[in-house]
Amino acid sequence: MREKIVLDLGRLPLHGMGTGSVTWWGTLAFMLIEGTGFALSIAVYLYLMSLATVWPINAPRPDLLPGTLVTLILGISLVPNLLISRWAEQQDLRKVQIGMVIMSIFGIVPLIVRIFEFPALRVSWDSNAYGSVVWILLGLHTTHIITDLVDTLVLAVLMFTRHGPNRRRFGDVQDNAMYWNFVVATWLPIYGCIYWLVRL
Repeated sequence: MREKIVLDLGRLPLHGMGTGSVTWWGTLAFMLIEGTGFALSIAVYLYLMSLATVWPINAPRPDLLPGTLVTLILGISLVPNLLISRWAEQQDLRKVQIGMVIMSIFGIVPLIVRIFEFPALRVSWDSNAYGSVVWILLGLHTTHIITDLVDTLVLAVLMFTRHGPNRRRFGDVQDNAMYWNFVVATWLPIYGCIYWLVRL
């Protein structure tokens, strides 16, 4: 009778980080699906713009200030976001706690500015095709900021409790940072469409 070889996997970690985590792959798949949604919305915007004789349709160009402020805030937020991902990889609890509070603030501030951004579009969502598509683009992105903010707030609270400082939570913080990069990256073409294509 042949002897069976059994591997001892008892020393393997229960949760991986980065590409070794199932959550990382789930977040990546979610970003691919949502990125497709953003791409389709931008394609609709460009298609409607190509059909219109005048763009924007029966509306003044949107005010640049609120959208530009959101862009600056999101751009600046990439610095602490990069740092928090590093700190999570190093499993530095104190720095991750501080970083989660900072990123929570960076999730709230653009939403406050966004309150002023919708009226700055200078068109109602139901005015015409132009109004509908710019509100869809802005609304879609706002939904993603809110989604990430909720995740950030939950993780921030967890990192201050006994449930937070473990390998799984540090991996969750890294995944959250990756998703925030996605939120910022998707804003740039939307910002270009809404605020700059109408000025060409």
